[in-house]
Amino acid sequence: MYGNPAQFSWNSIRLKLVIGLLLITLPTVSFLIYNNNYAIEVVHNQVAESNRHLISMYMSQIDNGLNDVDKYLTNLIVNDKDLQELEFRHSEQDRILAKVRLDNKVKVDIATLPSVDSFFIYSIPGQDYIEAFQDSESLSEREEVRGYIQRLLLEMQQTGELMNRQWYVQTIGQNHYLFRVLQTSEAYVGAWVNVEKLSIPLNLLNLGEKGLSLFTDEHRKPMTHAEAVRELGVDLTGDLRHYYLSGRDDAFLVVGELSSKGNFSLVALIPDRQILENLTYLRKIALLTPIGALVLVGLSLILLRNMVLKPLNRILAAMKRIGQGNLNARIEPHPSSDEFQLVNETFNHMIDQVRELRIAVYEEQLSKQKAELQHLQLQINPHFFMNSLNIIYNLALVKNFELIQEMALSLVQYFRYMFRSNLTFVPLRDELQHIRNYIRIQQLRFPGKLEFGLSAPDYLLDVRIPPLFIQTFAENSIKHAASSNPAIGLSVRIDLDDSGPEPRLSVKILDTGPGFAEEILVQLRAGKRIEDEQGEHIGIWNVRQRLGLLYGGQAILSLSNAEPTGAAVEMLLPLAPQS
Repeated sequence: MYGNPAQFSWNSIRLKLVIGLLLITLPTVSFLIYNNNYAIEVVHNQVAESNRHLISMYMSQIDNGLNDVDKYLTNLIVNDKDLQELEFRHSEQDRILAKVRLDNKVKVDIATLPSVDSFFIYSIPGQDYIEAFQDSESLSEREEVRGYIQRLLLEMQQTGELMNRQWYVQTIGQNHYLFRVLQTSEAYVGAWVNVEKLSIPLNLLNLGEKGLSLFTDEHRKPMTHAEAVRELGVDLTGDLRHYYLSGRDDAFLVVGELSSKGNFSLVALIPDRQILENLTYLRKIALLTPIGALVLVGLSLILLRNMVLKPLNRILAAMKRIGQGNLNARIEPHPSSDEFQLVNETFNHMIDQVRELRIAVYEEQLSKQKAELQHLQLQINPHFFMNSLNIIYNLALVKNFELIQEMALSLVQYFRYMFRSNLTFVPLRDELQHIRNYIRIQQLRFPGKLEFGLSAPDYLLDVRIPPLFIQTFAENSIKHAASSNPAIGLSVRIDLDDSGPEPRLSVKILDTGPGFAEEILVQLRAGKRIEDEQGEHIGIWNVRQRLGLLYGGQAILSLSNAEPTGAAVEMLLPLAPQS
């Protein structure tokens, strides 16, 4: 009815308080986390855009330098007369002079184009090869690159492939180079630059202690700082149109720019820790906020438990014990808030009043039941009294003084027992002695028409039973059967019934009369009142009411008709009555 205070319930105050606390705490924590992430994202955007501008500026400088080289090579092909002289070969002397002039020209011009390391010119008719270098290249590097150029030119002559394409990346040995080759019908002109040389200005970028700037090829493989990229675990294959985080634990912000002149890219790796160094306290707050929220929720729950839930559980526990019938249960005094102390004191006072009221009602019910029992026990059939006096009168007429004495003594004992109405229970031996006395009176009233038998074990004679119970059914049998012509038999059998969980006293009253009418038997089994000829509601209904009052539903009364004839009544009574 009251439920278990420790049992989970969707409607409990405990659950509602927890949910309410979470509804307040979680949105706040979520907002703080979102605000922190938003701030980090804003910083990432700002840093990414700022570095993207720098990367774009450097890439534009590189592309502009390469574009100047393209213009120079194009102008060389279109307008340079010495190159044309090498192609058309008017005379051998003119060819040699043209070669010398062209060699001097490119060696002078390369100084004006610092973005490249070398120019080369190859004329197919005379197989003339001219090249010019900056001063920074080593001899071994020049030999490696020259070998690649010769193999490239030979392959192009054999395949007839045109190389008028943009700058492309070529790996030679351990170095990476950018090449540009233009082709006419009889000549090739080109330039190359070591990628390491292009990386030198990038060192001016302030990318932090572990920050890197590097070039990647068309497959996004690093051409510089390859070993560092591998150690840092940075993925360079992402979309460079947008920044992204990569590396172990997303430790680097990746920003890049594609070249407009070739199939290579410029990429910057910016340490995320450096980006967020000004947000250190905010990150710590963001990290500690969920932990603090959990601690706050735990402390709040402990506080609510001590201040609200424990006092409520004490009240619920007391109410549960009271609901189970224990009116002595009280809420023990505990330190708590004034409101709960007032509730506890009021509750205890109310239970004291309920207990006193219940005791008063119980005592009143006992008095009422006692009065009702006395009333039921004092209900005497006036016909029996009048008939008994009439028998004594008739015996006096015939002067049978011996029977008069016996009848008078039997009546004295009968009425003395009847007037013992203040006794709720009597020993079985007294009730059986009263039955013998009552049957003797009836035998004197109906001579020769009543046979009586009684059996009861001696060990049950001290069991206490309600008075006049057996007489009621004996009187009912005699009233309905003794006036008939054939004699009737009446027997009372007392025994111990041990078929149930507790042993009970079995009382059976059997007669050989006509038995109960079916409609009467139905009404009796239903507990309805049956009126006798005087219109009084007594008899079997009287017995059933007294059994209910005295035994509280533990006694059993069964009515039936015996075979082949007669009425059968059985009562099963507890050996130890409640009252």
